[in-house]
Amino acid sequence: MTAGYVVIVDFRLKPGMRHAFRKLIDVNAAASVRDEPGCRRFDVAEVRGEPDRILLYEIYDNEAAFQDHCKTPHFNEFNLASEALVDLKITALCDLVFEGQP
Repeated sequence: MTAGYVVIVDFRLKPGMRHAFRKLIDVNAAASVRDEPGCRRFDVAEVRGEPDRILLYEIYDNEAAFQDHCKTPHFNEFNLASEALVDLKITALCDLVFEGQP
């Protein structure tokens, strides 16, 4: 049995698009943890030394909660608006088998 469903997304942005992308992803991330009961975590990370690279680390209760996330207005708005800012998007879908807690 898994402890959750993890989505890791590696965005390679078009040069100089980080600021515009961050505006969009920050709104999406905030809405996800605020409005989606099945979204437990939605982290946005900037890769040091790579200004055109953003990583997402998301934890959902299960795959169905992630599928629900993909149907939300805030996700659809982000997905459409960010498309022109991204050169490459790599997604890894994972089973969370251990969740470290402080």
